[in-house]
Amino acid sequence: MQFEFDKQVLHLYICSMKILVTGAAGFIGSNLTKKLEQVYPDASIVAVDDFSSGIKENLKDFKGVVLNGRIENINFLKTLEGPFDVIFHQAAITDTTVTDEERMMDVNVFAFEKLLKLVDPQKTKIVYASSAGVYGNGPVPMKETQVLLPLNAYARSKAKLDEVAMDFAAKTGMTIVGLRYFNVYGPGEPQKGKAASMIYQLARQMIEGHHPRIFKYGEQDRDFIYVKDVVNANLKASNSEASCVVNVGTGVATSFNKIIEILNAVLGTDFKPEYFDNPYDFYQDHTLADTSSAKGKIGFEAKYSIEEGIEDYVRNYLIS
Repeated sequence: MQFEFDKQVLHLYICSMKILVTGAAGFIGSNLTKKLEQVYPDASIVAVDDFSSGIKENLKDFKGVVLNGRIENINFLKTLEGPFDVIFHQAAITDTTVTDEERMMDVNVFAFEKLLKLVDPQKTKIVYASSAGVYGNGPVPMKETQVLLPLNAYARSKAKLDEVAMDFAAKTGMTIVGLRYFNVYGPGEPQKGKAASMIYQLARQMIEGHHPRIFKYGEQDRDFIYVKDVVNANLKASNSEASCVVNVGTGVATSFNKIIEILNAVLGTDFKPEYFDNPYDFYQDHTLADTSSAKGKIGFEAKYSIEEGIEDYVRNYLIS
């Protein structure tokens, strides 16, 4: 698919700051794009998505330019006068159950390499989405310096992406920041379907009057981070003067059983979990971020506790 250019493209370059967001109609991308519009009201912001998983509804109030096309065709940058000051690269296949390694690498790594060839390392910063999936079932708290143990095609692609990004930064002097997202939840994720967060899946079941179903016996835990905090991490990263890869988590792990307890408190219900066997052999049983590098290198700390994030999400977005 070729990129479709909005008429506003002709007027993009009258503002001093130029920002590109790839995967802009997706879960994190759409939250980030709308926040950027608020923080930089005079900037020229271009949103790119092929709407294969992201949805147009997520960008309905966005006033900038939307380009429709596949990220593999990233050579559209040659058509736009540049350079961009910051590129927030969120586009990716994020479904961890996808087993097509070639397709995963093509979208998640090779498209990024194409992007790097089209930007001026001296004029553009890149902030990109990595993943805590690269740690697999490694020791917790998970540190950026530990051995990576990716368990699936998605995680392997993100580990390779980090390698490519940091190698390019070292060779060119370009500022590139990779953000290893832990378990993100919040508004804008329903279209992810089965790949949506466990918090969303459990909340929907309980709102609809069903007992929440979780893998035996609910002791698995995750470092759940609210998407509003993740957006803030991207903003902090865009101000970094040094390249790095850092964890984006809260530094606190919460079990699935505890999530159900919190949801019951917010919803005023008393649902008990129904346990069933876990069918996945590549499942991460525990995730927990060491957040010291994020704090020290980009000045990021999560603001929402798990209780605060779930209450804001459920009350303002799921049952409002």
